Amino acid sequence: MPVVSYSERDLMRGKVITPAWYRVKIETVGEAPAKQSDKGPSTNYPVEGTVLFNGDTGDTQFKGVPLDWNFNSKAIGFSVGFLAAFGVEVKAGTRFDLKSAEGRELDVYVENGEWQGRIVNRVNHKYRAVRPEVTPVESTTTT
Repeated sequence: MPVVSYSERDLMRGKVITPAWYRVKIETVGEAPAKQSDKGPSTNYPVEGTVLFNGDTGDTQFKGVPLDWNFNSKAIGFSVGFLAAFGVEVKAGTRFDLKSAEGRELDVYVENGEWQGRIVNRVNHKYRAVRPEVTPVESTTTT
């Protein structure tokens, strides 16, 4: 009989959050070959972050919800806004280590979308620098 256990993060992974700007801590940035396509080989750069609080109001209702998204070498331009949110000036011909974002915070706009018939959180490459005047405020909303 298979026995499994869950972390708090596992339980939060499927929680659908209200679309808004959220302060997110970048946990990991990876690198892996993507599936072969008709456009040739490419590399995925999976990003995993954790919601800290609403980036406009400070509300902590969705604190701890994990977010996953991806950059791909065939459309690496989508990472420009990500780097710019950290104050990086991206210029042609320069190289950047996406892994250096680990442990840092930025604001990410989270949308809802549909995947395999269910509603999911979606990061659609909208980023901004943190707004230091917005700080966490304990949520009075229950989820």
